[in-house]
Amino acid sequence: QAIDLAEYLVEKAVPFREAHKIVGALVRYCEEGRLALAQLSLKTLRMFSREFGADALPRLNPENSLQYRTGAHTPHPKAVLAAVRRWEKRIHV
Repeated sequence: QAIDLAEYLVEKAVPFREAHKIVGALVRYCEEGRLALAQLSLKTLRMFSREFGADALPRLNPENSLQYRTGAHTPHPKAVLAAVRRWEKRIHV
């Protein structure tokens, strides 16, 4: 989820270096408080960056993580299915 949050910030025009720093601080906050990222509220996220909006909250759910990986060669279900089909053709299954 940390990567998802960093990518979210980059989508909001936050430079990657700054997004990485913000999310690193969030992860430290969670470690110190023995929290999972998924437990954070929007209010808490916004303590670290005003760029976080309500649309960031779904990115805290690990089950949603794959939907944000949409490029080729990613674990997105459509990309995996495309790779399986390519290999099936290659090995004539």
